[in-house]
Amino acid sequence: MIPAWLAAGGLVLGLFLFARGLLAYLRAQRIGGIATSPISAIAAGEVRVSGVVEPDAVLLVSPLQSERCVWYRARVEESAGRSSRTIMDESRAVGFRVKDASGSIRVFPRDASFTAPDDLREGGSTDFDGPTGVRLNSGPALVGVTDDDREAAIAELLTVHGPAGGHGSRSPLGAPAGPRSYAEARIAPGDTVTVVGWATPFATLPDPTGADTAASWDAVIPPDDPALLADLAEARAAGLLADSPEEAWGNAAIPGFGIGRPVRPPELDAGATPLPAGDAELAARVERRFEIADDELVLAAADGMSLAVFDGTPAVAAGREQDRFLLGLAGAVLAIACALVLAYLARGGFLA
Repeated sequence: MIPAWLAAGGLVLGLFLFARGLLAYLRAQRIGGIATSPISAIAAGEVRVSGVVEPDAVLLVSPLQSERCVWYRARVEESAGRSSRTIMDESRAVGFRVKDASGSIRVFPRDASFTAPDDLREGGSTDFDGPTGVRLNSGPALVGVTDDDREAAIAELLTVHGPAGGHGSRSPLGAPAGPRSYAEARIAPGDTVTVVGWATPFATLPDPTGADTAASWDAVIPPDDPALLADLAEARAAGLLADSPEEAWGNAAIPGFGIGRPVRPPELDAGATPLPAGDAELAARVERRFEIADDELVLAAADGMSLAVFDGTPAVAAGREQDRFLLGLAGAVLAIACALVLAYLARGGFLA
């Protein structure tokens, strides 16, 4: 006999798969609904660009595998008998560039949607530090981008790593109370991505500084929030808010000062050892990374303008969404079949 609870569970699962399939169909239509434009030839408006991810100012360190990336989604669930609880469920992104054969463009990830397959998916582990593929990050979540990143990445690939912790280590996730499953998806420098959204001049962004990062735990505070404006006015009246970064931070506001290579001579005490100013090449590189002209086109989400980032080329990304859509159609068939079974059982029928 087919119990009613089994049919009800199949109905819920089928509806879930169907809903997810519809979303995948819409994503596939969006990817295929516009042609790829060379980055050097795009104009303000809706565009699709595809190219290789390049880091901008900073990189993230993923929490479950300690890999450098520009976006990650991490989830850890723990089972205890018939119940389960979520230990971690977070996503985060930082600004990056997409480069094709014609040029590069900045991507500001606030309010953007990211779609990528899991780089890590392991379950059933009761080990304190997780299964073999897990290397929990116990260090900083953000790292600066330097000219040595490529060499550091090569060295990382050639290094054999032992277990993330070891006996007696203190896991950032705490001791497991039952089997845990781990899942992490990432988009990293060197990955090919497809970005569909709106190209807009940098000066038109409502919150240029905040648009450069995105996290699932962020509390989005609009720049015209009354409480925020009142706090700023109070800080200015009390003399606690400087008028410029130079006034607030002094020499620390000079790009390159923190690494001993300022792009212009700093103001130092007469007894201090002077620092050599960086050369013109360094100054140009710093300006390219940190200075953005008001009329420079960037990819960002804004009011009425969404932004979607897909892992892979347009063909790969669209194909992945089509597969999910087909799975959604199978879910619809399952939901219909289970609904018919429930209707039959509700009328006193019997299924062996």
